[in-house]
Amino acid sequence: MKRSTGLGTSGSRRRHRALAAVIAGSLFVVACGGGDDGESTEEPATTEAPATSDAPAGTEAPATSDAPAELPAPTGEEMVIGLVNTEGGAGGLDFPDIRRFMEAAIEYTNAHGGLGNRPVKLESCVVKGNPETSQACAQDLVGKHVELILLGLDLFPDYKTYDAAGIPVIGVLPILPPDYTANALFLTGGNATSQAASAALAKDYFNATKVGIIHADNAGANSTAASLEAALDIAGIEWTAVKGGDNETDAGFQGLMRQATEGNPDVLVSLYSDAGCIGTMRARASLGITIPVITTNICADKDVIDAVGDDATGWYFAGLAEEKDTPERAVLKRTLAPVMGIPEEEVTAASLGLGGLGYVLWMSLIDYGQKMVAEGTDLTGESLYSFLKSAEGLYLFGGVTPIACGSNTSYPAVCSFVFPFATYLGDGKVGPIADLEAVTGSDLVDSSPYLP
Repeated sequence: MKRSTGLGTSGSRRRHRALAAVIAGSLFVVACGGGDDGESTEEPATTEAPATSDAPAGTEAPATSDAPAELPAPTGEEMVIGLVNTEGGAGGLDFPDIRRFMEAAIEYTNAHGGLGNRPVKLESCVVKGNPETSQACAQDLVGKHVELILLGLDLFPDYKTYDAAGIPVIGVLPILPPDYTANALFLTGGNATSQAASAALAKDYFNATKVGIIHADNAGANSTAASLEAALDIAGIEWTAVKGGDNETDAGFQGLMRQATEGNPDVLVSLYSDAGCIGTMRARASLGITIPVITTNICADKDVIDAVGDDATGWYFAGLAEEKDTPERAVLKRTLAPVMGIPEEEVTAASLGLGGLGYVLWMSLIDYGQKMVAEGTDLTGESLYSFLKSAEGLYLFGGVTPIACGSNTSYPAVCSFVFPFATYLGDGKVGPIADLEAVTGSDLVDSSPYLP
């Protein structure tokens, strides 16, 4: 039986919370790969992804390329790139760190190799979370003759204008369903893939037949829950969804937990973020519930773990890869610490928030540009897009997550279908699930079998 019930206090239905709920399940933490000794590996280990009818069975490790720090200043023709990002929108739709982090990364790489040996000029245009500003930005950037459009977070990208001008579009995260089939490429997968990956962990790791879902009753959380529920249906897993307010008291979160566990589910899934992470973790622990909980990596934030301590035992975090000290991470800290206004030692994957999306997008493109130049291909906006769409053996920045753009015919704009997962290890630490590969055959969870 599938049912959805309402419970909880009335909360502020802020639109940025709605958008945060949409992207929460898709947000990943930057993971700069490296050997267990802390030294950077020359090549990431080959990652074998479970075979599906729409995705390749495995990916080969990418060819070694020089780190940007080892490269001289670029000598090619300047490349003008447009960035569209939501900032200062009504109701708190404001994500300037995506732009700020990308600008810092571009400043750094303009001194170290550029994008395929081309220095980059970034033309930024701000949208406000409505179609009118998205259309205005598209027209403005086309008029500036950019070679490539990068999408930060834009709810209503004007794909028609970009298509008419012949300008390729690369984004970091699809937000709404039209993005999945747009004439664009997104380096990460969005709700459909991330929630299908959570369903895969429930099915293939926990052998779950029943799942209880907890989430806020707002447009964004309802959309995310719908993606999860569709994936659970494909997996043949019975689910019950319990809705609460955007903000709950301790008693309110306990009530949600009680309702979600009434049917004795094998696994719980919480789609709450930020303060909701703390509330749900404390509620589960105070009630003595031991059912494992799958949630987003937002709940693995250091501030959350510091607040709840061992109450995080039994929680599993989607999209969270292992952090290691590598030269790449040293560059990240050195580049972003001044932007964040904190010491380098305080720059962690969890501290990056949504700004990390902009950094990962840019540094991934830098890696692909280096590979193109090494193969003798001149880099333009169009050639970079074509390379990303057809090349094999590519990874997101850090060498952990393989990408395969267009490999699933139902999601032609999506490049990423596999996700790392982590769990609470005790003593305030979060890390890899020790037996994940032994149980499922891979240390990355494949969303493909359960995509709606």
